[in-house]
Amino acid sequence: QVQLVESGGGSVQAGSSLRLSCAASGGTFSTRLMAWFRQTPGKEREFAAAITRSGGITWYADSVKGRFTISRDNAKNTGYLQMNSLNSEDTAVYYCAARPSWLSVVSRDSRDYDLWGPGTQVTISS
Repeated sequence: QVQLVESGGGSVQAGSSLRLSCAASGGTFSTRLMAWFRQTPGKEREFAAAITRSGGITWYADSVKGRFTISRDNAKNTGYLQMNSLNSEDTAVYYCAARPSWLSVVSRDSRDYDLWGPGTQVTISS
């Protein structure tokens, strides 16, 4: 069974950058569409970005478009989220997620993802 673990979170000032990583182990990662979600206390998990299995197509939420870049390196079984121009509204726990391997269509609904990492905290101070 594939397991996901995020890393790279932390506390930074507004305007800074962070790169999150999502390391997969225990199985084949390249067969799964991957996404990043984020969540703040009392709110539902929010879609941020997604990437196809090959990495050729990406999608972004309007709130992060132009500032965040999702990518993946299937040879390393790792996905990434480069986050630039961070602001206080980006403060959240960030989760990487993957869809079942037989589903290649992106979804912005967290319920459509069956594999999740434990999350990594990102805190932006102004």
